[in-house]
Amino acid sequence: MPAPKAFALLPAPGDIVYCRFPQAKGKPGPKPRPALVVAIIEFADGVQGVRVAYGTSQKVEDLHSGEFSLIPADGAAFQLSGLSFPTKFDMDRTQDLPYDEDWFRVPQDPRYGQTPKLGSLHASLYKRAKAAHDAVAKGA
Repeated sequence: MPAPKAFALLPAPGDIVYCRFPQAKGKPGPKPRPALVVAIIEFADGVQGVRVAYGTSQKVEDLHSGEFSLIPADGAAFQLSGLSFPTKFDMDRTQDLPYDEDWFRVPQDPRYGQTPKLGSLHASLYKRAKAAHDAVAKGA
């Protein structure tokens, strides 16, 4: 079986990508969902990948420590995200994944070409994301 094809360009931290976030250890999830790129990482074999935070459109109004939401009321920030629905990201649920076709998908309406990128986190939301990240770090 051939190795999965890696995407040519890595995303940047703060990008929102279409990811098959794992539900079981080591296996891509059944459907792609939004994920927030938290960091670019390098695996022991030298392959670069990404650390992503889980995103969901379920129970967006019910935020727990380590979570933050992006909703249409965020205006231009929501538009820049490329999201279709209100979404919350869980900074306590992250995964280090290879940036390849096993784990990531090009969305149906690819605004950025043949890449999994949906959009980006607007600078006005960095404080919200940092507070969620810090809440996780504090609880560790």
